[in-house]
Amino acid sequence: MRDTSAAPAGPMVTGSEIARLASVTRAAVSNWRRRYDDFPAPAGGSMNSPLFALAEVQTWLDKQRKGQDVSPEVQLWQALRAVYGDDMVEGLTAVAQLLADDGGKPPHTLPEEAVRLARVLAAHGSAGEVVEALAERFTDSVRRAGSDQVTSPRIVRALRYFAGAVAPDATVFDPACGIGTLLLAVGPERGPRRCGQEADPRSARLAQLRADLTGQTGVDVAAGDSLRDDQWPNLKADLVVCDPPVGDTDWGREDLLLDSRWELGTPSRAEGELAWLQHAYAHTTPGGRVIMVMPASVAYRKAGRRIRAELVRRGILTQVTALPAGTAASHALPVHLWHLRRSPSVGDAATSVRMIDLTSNDPDGALEPASDQIAEVPLIDLLDDTVDLTPGRHVEESHRDYATEYRAVRQELAEQVRKLAELLPELIAGEGSGALDGSSASVADLARAGLVEHAGPEPVSTSDQLDTDFLQGFLRSSANTRRSTSTSGTFRLDGKGARIPQMDIAEQRRYGTAFRRLQEFEERARRVAELSRQAAELARDGLGNGALAPQE
Repeated sequence: MRDTSAAPAGPMVTGSEIARLASVTRAAVSNWRRRYDDFPAPAGGSMNSPLFALAEVQTWLDKQRKGQDVSPEVQLWQALRAVYGDDMVEGLTAVAQLLADDGGKPPHTLPEEAVRLARVLAAHGSAGEVVEALAERFTDSVRRAGSDQVTSPRIVRALRYFAGAVAPDATVFDPACGIGTLLLAVGPERGPRRCGQEADPRSARLAQLRADLTGQTGVDVAAGDSLRDDQWPNLKADLVVCDPPVGDTDWGREDLLLDSRWELGTPSRAEGELAWLQHAYAHTTPGGRVIMVMPASVAYRKAGRRIRAELVRRGILTQVTALPAGTAASHALPVHLWHLRRSPSVGDAATSVRMIDLTSNDPDGALEPASDQIAEVPLIDLLDDTVDLTPGRHVEESHRDYATEYRAVRQELAEQVRKLAELLPELIAGEGSGALDGSSASVADLARAGLVEHAGPEPVSTSDQLDTDFLQGFLRSSANTRRSTSTSGTFRLDGKGARIPQMDIAEQRRYGTAFRRLQEFEERARRVAELSRQAAELARDGLGNGALAPQE
């Protein structure tokens, strides 16, 4: 077996890049790996996203006569990967800077071969096309690596869809814009003013260069930490879009406790996403909107309850959309889009929240929700002890047939109550002495004699001289229960100490019938209690939400 512990000297490629080299599908490459023992072994990456040495792959392709001429675009990508490795943002920024300078001195980190290839590609197309192709490859590579370094194309598509039309004279803002993918994708290509901020200076620079090289005017991207060092303090946007950092507990809470942006409440350290949400809302103009990508857990986590309640109470939150599983690049969990709107005037706040649940849909399918995937939820119905904003919960509730459910539960409850009274055995006064006060036998002796076996949680009779219901009924009598119950209240049959009275089989069966009816009575009583709870809950909720009404 070849030793892959040391990194290869040359560049590496993914399975998708091999497919591009050979002009085949990704499935064909997977098939080659299974069929051919001499296919190059992975030289890096992970089990789910292996990397292969480019030189070995090219040799194998030539040997199999599957090789194709490597395109200049692929050569440029591989030249950048060989120098920058996992830090491809710096490489892409260097290429973008080279093409933006148009003949100026190349960045010192950029290898000569990359300079040559970039200029060749730009000469045959445009500088913008070169940079956008590299950005697309970068997005694809981090997606397959399970990283959330850039916003996934599926999220971009969903956000563009739900953002709808954006006026040409609007201002669009993304306070965590990364390399600019989301900021540059929303709204018409020409017209809107676009402002962005990104903590990583190289990503901010690449976002700006992408806009400049593709001819998008009115785009300004600043570098800096948006929460700690807002570079747009006076900006009020018509639309704020954001795919914020997830699970970041070091977002600056201690330094920002008295910040005026927290008008809905100061987020806890664990609720960094709600800090980004309020930062985005602070940058909206009257009538302006926010569409924020959120992990599903933000909708119900206990620490964020107060802020969620304020969003609802003030009519700021207008819609929560649960996107299909697999929409995000780094995991298969569903993500939400939270829609906020700043009221342009008093009395214009939202009176309900639209809940859309697309979690069962194909992530690459249509985004238009079906009628049974939408619920308009009044604000008062959301303001309970948890303020759970998970769309699935409310969509399911809104489409419940309360009348049918209540009728079915009521009918079953009536039937169970009728049978309950019938099951309770009629008993008469006894002789006063306990059945176990007379002659009795221990269960241990009966087991040794082969009359009893432990086939389950309770022993059963194996003889026609012993009735099982009689046996189990007396085992649960108060005398035996005291012996078998621990100080913590746990019942566990003590087979050694338990005893049953000695009676003929006819008398045993008479007692056994009574014990069996008592057991059925207890089981049915538990069902009645559960149905009673369901009936009361259905009635209360149905009367409250208008699905049920009192009979005239």
